[in-house]
Amino acid sequence: MNFAQAILNGDRLALARLLTRVENDTPDGRAALKELFPHTGKAHLIGVTGAPGTGKSSLVNQLALHYRRTEEKRIAIIAVDPSSPFTGGAVLGDRVRMRDLSGDPNVFIRSMASRGSLGGLAQATANLVQVFDAAGFDIIIVETVGAGQSEVDIAGLAHTTLVVEAPGLGDDIQAIKAGILEIADILVVNKADRPGVENTEKALKTMLELAHPTERVFKHHGATMRVTAPKKNENTKMWIPPILRTISTEGTGIPELADAVARHVSHLRTSGEWDSRERIRFEVELEALVRDGLMSRFKEDVPAPAYEKALESVIQRKMSPWEAAASLMNGRQP
Repeated sequence: MNFAQAILNGDRLALARLLTRVENDTPDGRAALKELFPHTGKAHLIGVTGAPGTGKSSLVNQLALHYRRTEEKRIAIIAVDPSSPFTGGAVLGDRVRMRDLSGDPNVFIRSMASRGSLGGLAQATANLVQVFDAAGFDIIIVETVGAGQSEVDIAGLAHTTLVVEAPGLGDDIQAIKAGILEIADILVVNKADRPGVENTEKALKTMLELAHPTERVFKHHGATMRVTAPKKNENTKMWIPPILRTISTEGTGIPELADAVARHVSHLRTSGEWDSRERIRFEVELEALVRDGLMSRFKEDVPAPAYEKALESVIQRKMSPWEAAASLMNGRQP
């Protein structure tokens, strides 16, 4: 079966089968990726991340529904689920929360297991994105596990990154410590009908002002002076992430969120940052592939007993890890 041609022809069953082959890194999956790659580069990639319990899946569900109803966009959703400790497969919790999208032929939801990879982004995620892109989906949403600091990996994949917070979780400072706010293009305070929404929004605004100060206060000859930064316009190179309130279970704030995403896309296009992010995305992917390839070649070239001997030398403090690594890479016995 020619998967690439079938997918370009809109065969949904072939798409589902190829996604499985790509995720499992089979030879025919790789061959199809090579054929499909020239047909990519049209989709808008949206990353959705944040702490567990913030309502990311419900938010993605409502955002996808909005795009289908108002713009008739074709939507692909990659929901990176935690791996099952028993089977290694995806838990599939996100599909349960996205039942509103079932039956729509222009929406495709794919759950995949994180397989323990940092940030909840399996190595295959980028390849799945390429398949959906070539298949003609306009918007590809990648929802990550929400595992903490390593969630910043999503910034290397998406054009627009949404960081979702929620009141009452007590994780405002934790998110700040993890650096997750630094990768946000849009900050979403979901479950905004809960008590404490003002405090959560205030904490996020404080962090944004530290990162992007709009007003500086200083003393000049004993007098207090205030200098306000110029307001952002479409041609300004710096994008200051807006903070939006949503209640995803009711659909409240979703049109405003979609509008903010559209403004961000416009900013990326006019500022030239779209091309910069594409370059970064492929640079990250290329480095990961080279790293994996070199590791595979290393394992082929170095006998298992030699590796075990080097490891034992490190454990017994006879060699430092750097010395052991250098000897193995140079082909010498430790």
